[in-house]
Amino acid sequence: MAGRTVQDYIVVKEPDEAIAALADGDTAVLAGGQSLVLDLARRANQPARLVDINRVAAFDSLAETGTGWRIGPLVRHRTFETEAVGGRLGVLLRRIVRHIGHPPIRARGTMLGSLAYAHPAAEWTVLAAMLGARLELAGPDGIRPVAAGDFFTGPFSTVRRPDELLAGLHLDALPPRTGTGYAEVRGPRAVYAETAAMAAVTVADGVVVNAAIGLVNAGPCPVRARAAERALIGGPFRDRAITTAADLAAEEDATFLHLPAADRPHLRLLLRAMTRRALTQAREEA
Repeated sequence: MAGRTVQDYIVVKEPDEAIAALADGDTAVLAGGQSLVLDLARRANQPARLVDINRVAAFDSLAETGTGWRIGPLVRHRTFETEAVGGRLGVLLRRIVRHIGHPPIRARGTMLGSLAYAHPAAEWTVLAAMLGARLELAGPDGIRPVAAGDFFTGPFSTVRRPDELLAGLHLDALPPRTGTGYAEVRGPRAVYAETAAMAAVTVADGVVVNAAIGLVNAGPCPVRARAAERALIGGPFRDRAITTAADLAAEEDATFLHLPAADRPHLRLLLRAMTRRALTQAREEA
């Protein structure tokens, strides 16, 4: 593998052609290419072939379903800057997307490409895990459904097989009276957040009836803050509950095992503050 360069470049126009091109198990998919091109340049990824799916019209699909939205592999980040997705979910997507990279990255990069790349500090991976999204993996044997919580296996690692394409993502709508929040901290020239928190909290009659909290760059895989969620559900959405949830998110839910041990205390302090901020923002809308 050392020093190998891409030997073939294929442009496809139909979904079946894209899947067939992956059959050799040594072909990389080119959609936005924001991460792939960098990996090719530094030889972190050295496939024998590239299959360009940008002309597959069926892949550029954002469709409303009975329960939410289905997102295709060519839906760009910038789509979520608009009101293409409605309701409380759309509000959360718009909060998050403006923090992804910068305008050229959002214009070319895709949500599903981010999921497939599985960067520990990627925002969309955490959103998918936090909201219990459902993924479609298309391969020679048809569609294989996978829950987002089971998709990620580590930094830059997923259960997707080399002969499969991440062909769809299903996100459910958020219920009424759901407040959303997102907060992050990053360096002035950084593409990814140092750490971040996102939240969707549903309140009825002054009591939290459902909570979903996601933590960015807080572990080798996307982290859903289950301990923090349990602390909120069933009680009033007050300052004390937010502080307790933020403490649990930083101390119990986050592991930072993919990062140096010396960095973890500082990151826990930052994450605690970001979780408080995201939850406070969510309370203002609930």
